[in-house]
Amino acid sequence: MSANAPAPVARFATLPEWLSHCERIHPSTIELGLERMRRVADALALRFDCPIITVAGTNGKGSTCAMLEAILQQGGYRTGVYTSPHIVHFEERCRIDGENVQAADLLPHFEAVERARHQAGQNGTGEGGHPVSLTYFEFTTLAIARLLSHSKLDVVILEVGLGGRLDATNLFDTDCAVITSIDIDHTDFLGPDRESIGREKAGILRPGKPAIVCDPMPPQSLLAYAAEIGADLWLAGRDFNYAGDRQQWGWAGRGKRIHGLAYPALRGANQLINAAGVLAALQALRPLLPVTAQAIRQGLALVELPGRFQIVPGQPVLVLDVAHNPHAVATLTANLDVMGFYPTTHAVFGAMQDKDITSMLRKIGPLIDRWYFTDLPVPRAEKASELLNRWQALQLLAQRPREVPVATFADPLAALDAAIKAAEPTDRIVVFGSFFTVSAVLANGIPRLDAPHLAGSSPL
Repeated sequence: MSANAPAPVARFATLPEWLSHCERIHPSTIELGLERMRRVADALALRFDCPIITVAGTNGKGSTCAMLEAILQQGGYRTGVYTSPHIVHFEERCRIDGENVQAADLLPHFEAVERARHQAGQNGTGEGGHPVSLTYFEFTTLAIARLLSHSKLDVVILEVGLGGRLDATNLFDTDCAVITSIDIDHTDFLGPDRESIGREKAGILRPGKPAIVCDPMPPQSLLAYAAEIGADLWLAGRDFNYAGDRQQWGWAGRGKRIHGLAYPALRGANQLINAAGVLAALQALRPLLPVTAQAIRQGLALVELPGRFQIVPGQPVLVLDVAHNPHAVATLTANLDVMGFYPTTHAVFGAMQDKDITSMLRKIGPLIDRWYFTDLPVPRAEKASELLNRWQALQLLAQRPREVPVATFADPLAALDAAIKAAEPTDRIVVFGSFFTVSAVLANGIPRLDAPHLAGSSPL
């Protein structure tokens, strides 16, 4: 075959083989832009025949998608959800009617995308007949979108992967956009401040369509873009609000009130903000997807999402949280602070090197009594030794540094094992910093934490 000849259409028999192929066909992990995807989507004739809800934000996207899904299911609708990243298995990225898709069901859609990118390359002018180059995220997004479009759904819920304006999910026009929160993250791609990041996230808004903004202080750039395109803007505190006491909470927005709601099954004070945005979205979509107050109550009571302030009861208590930026870690810190008294809090921490790790450590540091820094099995991850160096640098700057034992480990399971052995039954262990940190624990099965304490076995 000539060096300039187009590559043959690939065919694989298993999902891992397809995912490996997706990792190889593009030189970059991330390349923002929709033109390449649009050409492949056109070759696929990809479209949806049901309402679409798109959810963007720095944090809270997964929880918002899960609550929308749970309530709409209780309302009798057949739902499809696309979310990322996964925690343990790739199939978690797509749920149909509340169940993770089966790997075998994805295979024909991966093959269809592969054929379509070859077709688009032959029909286009920029590839010289070669297949359109797609990133892993773009390829897998198209495959999952095609599966969803063939699944006879009543509603599709799409979680934005990065930003909004140029994210792969923005290929599809939304019937309702939800923006959960806006904070500093992914600055290399989205910009250095909330104004530039807000403008990127505003890219999911559509003219005349509801735009639910949960952030209590949205950037001016977002508000200006919503006004420019004529989006139906719902602002927290203006168009909807919530209030609660220790027992229950209530929601009000644009002529609708719901009283006496139980708190969402997802833990954490931030989940009430997410839930308020969910109810605003459902109210805005009422002409298309009406739901009863009973469906709302049942959905909020039944919703589940691993790794979001997930508390595993036992002795010691285990907390799993995918908090991976300063905003999320600040929320985790506030949630830990109201859990009650624990003599010692042990923290298993691994993070990506492109995150503001110093700010994350600074925010949660006062609550942590023992650190277990860990390597992670991805090139983007910061080394445990460098996490230790960052922590030590913070200690040098502190006016009254505490004596906090620290250690480094080759992987999260080794770090967690050391924490379990060092912990007293009345302590708690927090695992956080990245999806990869939490996934290592969940992939191995949640450990039993009611075994007798192993005295004297700590490496710290």
